[in-house]
Amino acid sequence: MTAGFAPAPTSLSRHSSLNMAEQFDQEQYIAESKEMRLKHLEEQAMFALKIACENYEGAVFPNAMIAGDVVITHLLHRLGYLKDGKCTVMCVDTFHLFPETMEFLKEIEEFYGFKAEVFCAEGIPVGDKAAYDKRYGADLWKENIEEYDRVCKVEPFQRGLKTLNTNCMINGRTRWQGFERAWIDLFENAPIGGGLAKCNPIAYWTLEDTFDYIAKYKVPHHPLHAKGYPSIGDAKDTIPIPEDGSTKFVDFKFEGDPTPWLDYASERKGRFVGLANADGSTKTECGIHVDGAEKTWDRDLWEADKSKVKKVETVDAAIEVKDSGKPAVMVVYAPWCQFSQNMEDEFESFAADTDLDVYSFRGDEEREFVQENLNTQSFPTVNVIKADGTVVKYESEVRTVEAFDAFVKETLA
Repeated sequence: MTAGFAPAPTSLSRHSSLNMAEQFDQEQYIAESKEMRLKHLEEQAMFALKIACENYEGAVFPNAMIAGDVVITHLLHRLGYLKDGKCTVMCVDTFHLFPETMEFLKEIEEFYGFKAEVFCAEGIPVGDKAAYDKRYGADLWKENIEEYDRVCKVEPFQRGLKTLNTNCMINGRTRWQGFERAWIDLFENAPIGGGLAKCNPIAYWTLEDTFDYIAKYKVPHHPLHAKGYPSIGDAKDTIPIPEDGSTKFVDFKFEGDPTPWLDYASERKGRFVGLANADGSTKTECGIHVDGAEKTWDRDLWEADKSKVKKVETVDAAIEVKDSGKPAVMVVYAPWCQFSQNMEDEFESFAADTDLDVYSFRGDEEREFVQENLNTQSFPTVNVIKADGTVVKYESEVRTVEAFDAFVKETLA
């Protein structure tokens, strides 16, 4: 170290009666130190955003409107990228969000002067919950959470990135959010989209840094922070932390003890509550940011040209089978359903042994039709269709060749 940078010697002796508090204002020093840290984090985040938006023509920011995302929105605004179109804001409506979330989107669109691109489940008009329920079922998330994630989050998310021709995705993940994200950097390749660049501008921020920034700049933020929610996802599985709502962020400051929010890996404690993965482990991710996110089942069941079970592809084709005047057997299934998967081989063997026409119809995307016409409330449902068009449901859960054969003979006797 050169003399010019050598620290000045202290003049305090070990016997000085002055304590630390008398030498400087400790609270002021802490406040100044936090401001220095926040200034550095801001500059670092804006540097990352400049790299993303100036070097990539298709920068897209999927915005969930949680605390980190409203910070990024504000930073993009400061840099002018929302108005000049160098960054497109994208949102995914799962049809299970809090009502406040999509209303808040409208507020920030007006405040910052941009228009978000909203994506939802495939084949469903934006905002049409009734159409979603009709096609996919209001309780899909209860039946199979992985398939729900695929239909409502992963697929529309990926379709959005593809539709918007993005080559760089900006997102608000941070190391502070937990061990699954503890090693992320400002830039990385996404596990989806074939090597898509991913920019994590607030990767090194804590949640406290995030709320400090919101308070400093009076950043518009989700109204549910004022009701005790540190992070906001689907209404069905998001709760306040603590559950009594005693910690809140109101008028740009905390009320109550902020520790339950600000401790390491605590931001998302109120998310995915009561949900488990297929292997029984506690759910901590929605599926968007993990490898293989686009796949929750590897293939369809009773694949065409490979099976003795004939594939019924459309509602009209199913009605034709029902009205054909010939007895038949039809299974209504969902390819992601483990019970459908488990009976595939037995049903295939049954189809090979019987003289009847045996059909399969994927029902999870035509729920209203299968409920009204094919006795289906859950998957799989096996029906015997009589010559007069009467549909008789197989009620047993014993799904063997012998059991199917016995039911068919009894029904058609």
